[in-house]
This record gives sequence, C-alpha cells and structure tokens, in this order.
Amino acid sequence: PKPLPDQAGSGLHINLSLYMDGRNLFEGDIAPDSIAGSFMAGVLAHSRELTVFTNPLPNSYQRFGCDEAPRYVSWSRQNRSQLVRIPQVKGDNCRMELRSPDPACNPYLAIGLVLAAGLDGIENRMVLQAPVNRNLFHPAEAEGLGLETLPASLEEAVQAAQESEFLHRVLPDELAARYFTEELKRCEALKNAADPAEYERVHYFNAI
Repeated sequence: PKPLPDQAGSGLHINLSLYMDGRNLFEGDIAPDSIAGSFMAGVLAHSRELTVFTNPLPNSYQRFGCDEAPRYVSWSRQNRSQLVRIPQVKGDNCRMELRSPDPACNPYLAIGLVLAAGLDGIENRMVLQAPVNRNLFHPAEAEGLGLETLPASLEEAVQAAQESEFLHRVLPDELAARYFTEELKRCEALKNAADPAEYERVHYFNAI
C-alpha cells in the first residue's frame, strides 16, 4: 500500500452505484434521509470497523492522511481528501467512491462488508451527515470539526472490529476470530523483525 515513504501509495478505491426502478440514486442531489444518503451514512458509520478488512497490513496505515489517501470519516463532492467522494459525473457514471481501501485487501470480504454496511444504513434509516467541503490534507482545515478518524494502526483497526456489534451480526464468529488472530500475528512479526523495512520488502513487496 505504501512502498515508498515519500510517494503516493497504492489505493483500491471501491465505486458503487445504487439503482431503483432504473434510476441511479446517486444522480443529482442526495438528501440526507434518502436511500442513497442512508447507504452512504451506513458506510461512514461502520468505516472504522471495516478498516481491518479494507487495509489489512501494518504498512496500510502509513498511507492514510497524505497523497490523496483519507484520514477522516467524512464525505464531499469532488474532493479527494474525503473518505467518501461523489465524483462530478452524470447518468450511469454517478456513484460513491470509498477511497480508503488498498490492494492488499481480500476483495470478497472488503466489498461484501462495504455493501453490508450500506444496507445496514438503509435498514436503520441512518441520516447522512453534512458534507465537509474542506481540504483535509491540511491539518488546520480539520481542526475544530470534531471528525472521527480512521484507525492509526492495524492493532487499532483489529480492536475496532473486535468491538463491533455490526460485524458480529454479519460475519461468522469463527471466520472473524481467525482473521483477527492472523492480523495480530502480522503486527507481532513486524515488531519483532530486526529490520522492519526489509521485512516488509521481503514479505509484502515483490520486485522484479
């Protein structure tokens, strides 16, 4: 996800559209209590819990907050510093873009859980928070807004997922327990490595 410390990392943005009766629900204005608004609200509400699945390596967390990768739980239109962005497009291209995932994730788990989070928002009629129309890559722009942040480390992401009632409902307990155990093993292995940077290169970055 972040092979070069001073360069942009590798993202795996997840783009989703919703249709009802042939209409793309992300086209035009999105009311906070609309189906599209509630879907986005669900994704935002559960984003911290999902991060261990969308960003499964210790290195994943070096990517957040710089070079067009988000740090805060927020959304806006045509603003690449947000967790969820609504691109300025028309027709069938209208969609929401979740910008936090990276290509180390298991796409089946990541996309399945993002869909489940959005559906949870619809089922519980969650109301979409107001957009944050600021450049959140500048710390001063985020000050005083009280925005929730994505986990700062893989360990923090595991803890958020373990405490999640939502994940307990949608994931088999055995699968979740095994997944969390393996993630914590990754953290310990990196901590115990004599040269963490070399360990990451050998285990997570294939170069020809």
